Amino acid sequence: MSTFTRSALAITASLILGSGVLQADTVSQMPTSASSRYFEAEDIFALEYASDVQISPDGSKIVYVRAGNDIMTDSTHTTLWLLDVKTGKQLPLFADKFNYSQPRWSADGKQLAFISDVSGKRQIHLHWLTENKTAQLSTLQNSPSNLTWSPDGKQLAFTMNVMASEADVKQRVKKVKKPAGAKWSDSAVVLDRVRYQADGQGFLKPEFRQIFILPASGGTERQLTKGDFHYGSDLQFTPDSKALVFSANLDAEWEFQPRDSNLYRLDLATEQLTALTTMAGDESSPVFSPDGKQLAFLWQSNDLVPYSNSKLKVLTLGNNTITDIAPDFDRSIDSPNWLSNSSFVVQYDDRGQRKLASLTSKGKLTDLTASLGGVSQPQPYLSGQYSVSDNGVIAYTHGTSQRPSDVAVLQKGKSTVLTALNEDLLGHKKLAQVHEITYKSSFDGEEIQGWYMTPPDFDPAKKYPLLLEIHGGPHLAYGPQWSAEMQRYAKEGYVVFYDNHRGSSSYGERFAMLLHNKYSSPEDYADHDSGVNAMLKLGFIDENNLFIGGGSAGGIATAYAIGLTNRYKAAAVVKPIINWLSKVLTGDSYTYQTFHQFPGVPWENVEHYWQRSPLSLVGNVTTPTILITGESDRRTPISESEQFYQALKLRRIDTAMVRIPGSPHGISNRPSRMIEKVEYMLAWFEKYRTPAEKTN
Repeated sequence: MSTFTRSALAITASLILGSGVLQADTVSQMPTSASSRYFEAEDIFALEYASDVQISPDGSKIVYVRAGNDIMTDSTHTTLWLLDVKTGKQLPLFADKFNYSQPRWSADGKQLAFISDVSGKRQIHLHWLTENKTAQLSTLQNSPSNLTWSPDGKQLAFTMNVMASEADVKQRVKKVKKPAGAKWSDSAVVLDRVRYQADGQGFLKPEFRQIFILPASGGTERQLTKGDFHYGSDLQFTPDSKALVFSANLDAEWEFQPRDSNLYRLDLATEQLTALTTMAGDESSPVFSPDGKQLAFLWQSNDLVPYSNSKLKVLTLGNNTITDIAPDFDRSIDSPNWLSNSSFVVQYDDRGQRKLASLTSKGKLTDLTASLGGVSQPQPYLSGQYSVSDNGVIAYTHGTSQRPSDVAVLQKGKSTVLTALNEDLLGHKKLAQVHEITYKSSFDGEEIQGWYMTPPDFDPAKKYPLLLEIHGGPHLAYGPQWSAEMQRYAKEGYVVFYDNHRGSSSYGERFAMLLHNKYSSPEDYADHDSGVNAMLKLGFIDENNLFIGGGSAGGIATAYAIGLTNRYKAAAVVKPIINWLSKVLTGDSYTYQTFHQFPGVPWENVEHYWQRSPLSLVGNVTTPTILITGESDRRTPISESEQFYQALKLRRIDTAMVRIPGSPHGISNRPSRMIEKVEYMLAWFEKYRTPAEKTN
C-alpha cells in the first residue's frame, strides 16, 4: 500500500471511527503519482477515454470526442480530435478550455457540425475542413441536442426544451404585488404533472423537448413541433431532405406509458404529421435503407414486465408492411445501420460482451468484433458505440479490462486500434488482472458467469481478502472491461469478485426474467453466495476476510444480503433502496417501477413490497455497514439510506452514513466523488479486516 493511500485511509478511517458528521477532503491530500508503479486514487483525474466516434462518409477520417477529467474544476472536459484512418495520424480539431460534443459529418464529408460552449452557452457550430474555418450557427436560449444533418447538406435538425404553460393552480392564485426594494421569501414551487422530478435535474421545469431545423448556411431556427409532448430523441431525415422521421408518444396518457411510442413523419414544408407505426410498444431508432424504400427501426414490448429484448423490424414504405428481422434471436438488438439494401450492422450484448455484427434481412448474424466497450469508467458495465461509413468501414470505441476506450476501425474483416490514450498513465503501472469464472447457483443449478480481479504482484500461494461487488440495474451487465474503482480495490490488496447474477442482461429474456417480482430475493443472493464459495475453492481467498458492496440495485442486493447472512466482515451499501413501500412514491421512476417491476401499486401489494425490502430483514443484520448516497439523489432518495442508518443504530450495529453534497444518483460522475466513494469503502473495510491476514 502506498504512503499516500495509507495516509488517506488513516484520515478517513479516523473520521469513520469517530462520531458526528463525517467530513474528509482526501482530494486535497493528493500528491502526484506519476512515479508510482500502481494505480493510485489520484490517477483517476488523469484518465482519458474516447466516445461518440463518427466516421466520415467515405471512410477516410474519424472525428471523436476525447474526454478527460479536469482536476481544477472536478469535471469531465471534452475535446474533438480528427484521425486519419489510413495512417493513424491524429490532430486536435478543438482542444482548449471549452467543451465540444456531438460531432456530425455532412453527407459530402466537407463539413462538421458540433455543439460547444465557446460562447458561454451550448450552441451549434459548423467547421469547414478544407478551409479550416469555423462559425457559430445558433444563438439558442436553451441547450440543443440530437444534432442531425439533412442528406442535401442544407439543414440541421435538432431538439431543444421549450417552456410550456405554468401549472393550472399557480395561474389561479391571487398575486400580491411586492413593494419596490422589498426582500420576500422565494416564491412557492408548484408541481402538477405526473413526471415532476428526474434524477440529476431535480424538480422538472414545465418544458418539453421540441424539434427544430436550422439552415446550415446560418440563420434563424424554426420550431416544427408544439404542445405538451416530448418529440424525437432519434431524428432521421427522409432521403429527399423534405421530411423528418422520429419517435414520440403523442397519447394524452403518455406520462403513464413509459414503454410506448410510435414513429412519425413530419413534412417540413407543411408541418403535417403522419404516423408511420401504430404498434403497441416502443418504436425507436429509425434509419432509411440506401435506396430509401425501407425504414428499419427497433421495437420493444410494452408488457408489464421488467425486461424484454429489443427487436429489429423493417417497414417497406411502398406497401406499409412490417417485417421482423431475426425474430427468434434471444438478445437485445441495438443501434441498427444499413450496410446495403438487404443487410445491417447492429450491436448487441452477449454473455458479458458488447459485440458488433452484420445481420442479413433473412436473419443471418455474423459477429464482427467483441471488443466494443470502455466508455464506462467507474465500473465494468457494458458500454460502447460505433458508426459506419457509406462504404462499410466501421469506427468504434475499443475497450479492454486494462484500458478505457480507444478508437478502433474495422475494415475488410480486420480491426485496428488507432489510439493509445492512456499509455502515458497506465503503460508503466502494474494493474489488476481480470479472470473469468463460471459456476452453478445453489438455488437451482443455474449457470452464473462472473469475473475476479487479482491484485498487482498477486501470489496464488498467499491468502487475500475478497470483495464481492454487485452491479446495478438490475437488468444490466458487467464484463471484462476497465473499472477505475475496482482497480483501486485490487491495488489495496483485495481480490474483487463480480458476477452477472439472474436478472442480468446479455443472457436472453428467460435469464433476465428470473428476477421478475423477486427484486431482491434469496434467489439472487444464492447466485452471489455460490460465487463466493466458488472463489474460496480457488485456494487464495481468506475465508475470514470476506466483504460485500454494491451501488443502486447492487446496494439493494447488499443490504438484503446482510439480512440473510453474517458471513461478511463489513458491507458498503451505496445509494440503496431500503423500503420499497416508501421509495416507489418518493423516487423519480414510480410510473415505471410500480407496474413493470412490481405487481401493482404499493397500497394494494403491501406484503410483496415489504418482502422485497431490505428493511424487512434488518432485525437479522449484524454486519458493520457504511452507507454512501448523494444528497440530491432522486432515483434512490437519501431518505432510504437514512432509514437503514437509523434502524441499524437502534440495533447497536456499527454503521456510518456518508452523504455526498449536491450529488445525484451518479456519485462517480465527478472524479473527486468517485475517489471519495472508493476511499471511504476501503477505509471501512480496513477497519474490520483481520490484521493477521493482511497481504500488503
